[in-house]
Order: sequence, then structure tokens, then C-alpha cells
Amino acid sequence: MPLNVSIVTAEREVSTRDDVQRLIVPTTEGQITLLPGHAALMASLDIGEMVAVAGGDRDPMVVHGGFIQILRDQVTVLADAAESIDEIDEARAEAARERAAERVEGRYTLEEALDMARARRALLRAQARIRIYRKYRGM
Repeated sequence: MPLNVSIVTAEREVSTRDDVQRLIVPTTEGQITLLPGHAALMASLDIGEMVAVAGGDRDPMVVHGGFIQILRDQVTVLADAAESIDEIDEARAEAARERAAERVEGRYTLEEALDMARARRALLRAQARIRIYRKYRGM
């Protein structure tokens, strides 16, 4: 029996599939692969690539943190944000990566340094978008 996977954010339902044979997920403890019959699990999501595999079909997306729960082959992903490969604008992601890298690599006062965590997360999000876009768009 396949996994039934629902991916949602606070703003929208991103994807619902009932035919997933394998789900690869970035957690804060490392990448995990969920298969039908997986033990019950709740984990924090990291920024990175999530791929649903059904037959020969691979459905990649970028997730930007959140939580995942699996219970009796029902997988619920509550993501801070999630983007399918078709929603990623490579040029926009590259510009965001460059802006974030400049902020992270620069020298700042103590007040400006407080913004560093946000800049680092923005850099990670942009890098994840670019990596996944290029991986699945053949670059």
C-alpha cells in the first residue's frame, strides 16, 4: 500500500498524492526516506529538497522548514514554505542568493549582526531553489 502524502503551508495546500512509494525528506537531523509501513514519526524539516517517488515519476520540490508526521502510511508535511520545480524562478533565486551572500559575508556592527540569522536562512533557501531547479531542469 503506498503512502498518502499531504503537503501544506499556512497559505495553501501544495500537493496531495495517494500513490507515493517513497518520500525523501530533509529533516534537521539529516535526510530520511519514508517507505510504506514506516514507523510513526514526527520530525522537524530543514531547508532542502523533498522528492515524492511514484512508479517512474519523481516529483521534486523545495521545502523551507516546518514539520512532518507519518502515522499508518499517512504523511502530513506542514512546511513553512514549499515550492514545486515549476514555481522556481532561477534568475530570481540567483539574485536572492547573491544578496544573501553579500549580507552574510560582509562586516557589520552589532545591531546589523542581529539580522545575520535571517540572511543565512535566505541564503540557504536561495541555494536550495537553485540546486533543485538545476538538478531537475537538466543543467
